[in-house]
Amino acid sequence: MAAIRPYRADDLEALYAICLKTGDAGEDAGALYRDPKLLGHIYAGPYGRFAAESALVAEDDEGVGGYIVGPADTLAFEEKLDSVWWPALRSRYPDPAIVETPDDRMCRRIHRPWHTPVKIAREFPAHLHVNLLPRLRGRGLAKSMMDGWCAKVAAMGAKGAHLAVGMRNARAVRFYLAYGFREIAREGEVSTLGLPIQWEI
Repeated sequence: MAAIRPYRADDLEALYAICLKTGDAGEDAGALYRDPKLLGHIYAGPYGRFAAESALVAEDDEGVGGYIVGPADTLAFEEKLDSVWWPALRSRYPDPAIVETPDDRMCRRIHRPWHTPVKIAREFPAHLHVNLLPRLRGRGLAKSMMDGWCAKVAAMGAKGAHLAVGMRNARAVRFYLAYGFREIAREGEVSTLGLPIQWEI
């Protein structure tokens, strides 16, 4: 039986592990990276550090097997990363001269992080990442975590949320569209989806 609970600081390593095990369009990306921490440094670690108040995890008898993370205020979150998170990582990971491998791409992202366009952040100020290990999929946990997370960020003042998803991850795309997200931008194979939040709080 799995339960959803608030994130705790000692869940951080689980966030990193789940991020890697779901990092290839929802499948295990462990074989793709020489450094198993790199993916998590971008898509998991900073959320555990700087957006813990809205994070939730799904836990069963085997441990934490899923999470939803994301700040209510994306622009403020990105400013925090620019001032604290990325500088520390840049001292450990040089900017590659040539981008050839997944590790290179993540190192390049550390040095040249994505910044959300203001026009998206104005209408959909929160953003999120949801990941579940295969053993916890198909139980309705993703929807329950989305419900809980939306309630949290709405209470913090967010009127909408967005996320980016690769079109290869067809299962995730189907889930988000069924939940109510709609495409608001597209760049190559990556779709940005937006969700107005009208939550009773």
